[in-house]
Order: sequence, then C-alpha cells, then structure tokens
Amino acid sequence: MVIILYYKKNGDMMIIRVFGTGCPKCNQTYENVKKAVEELGIDAEVVKVTDINEISEWIFVAPGVAFDDLVVFEGKLPTVEEIKKELEDYVK
Repeated sequence: MVIILYYKKNGDMMIIRVFGTGCPKCNQTYENVKKAVEELGIDAEVVKVTDINEISEWIFVAPGVAFDDLVVFEGKLPTVEEIKKELEDYVK
C-alpha cells in the first residue's frame, strides 16, 4: 500500500480507494492507480479495499476506483491514461 498525503483546496486529505478481491484485473487497477498518481506528482492516500462487504457498499462489479466519496470507475480495468485524466479533472 502507498500512503502519501495530499491536501485539496478545502484542506481535506484525498483518499483513492481501489476495490477488488485480488483478481489479476483488480491488482492491475491498483498498480495503474499508483502509477498515475506518481506520474502526475499528486499526493494521495491510495487504499486497496479487498473486503467483499466493504466493496459491496461502494460498487457492484470489481474492479473499481473511488476518489474520496466519488466512484469514477467500476467493472473495468482503467488504463493509466484514463486514471490520469480523471485525477486531473478531479483535483482542479
């Protein structure tokens, strides 16, 4: 797990959750998120959520990604470029 702090304009720390039970697509999604965060130089807490009960509170189909309380990807393996685009739009 990568833990880095990022303070948004309103002062709250950004949390990126990656949802998945450990399948190859879920693991790749986690790696893609870490790479996108690193390439953009954005500091965030990246959390890998593997508990099926917690996952089901957020999404119906894994893998999934949420920025703070906003689900941005569900049921697909997002590319690094797709994640970067969503991150850039989100932190503006």
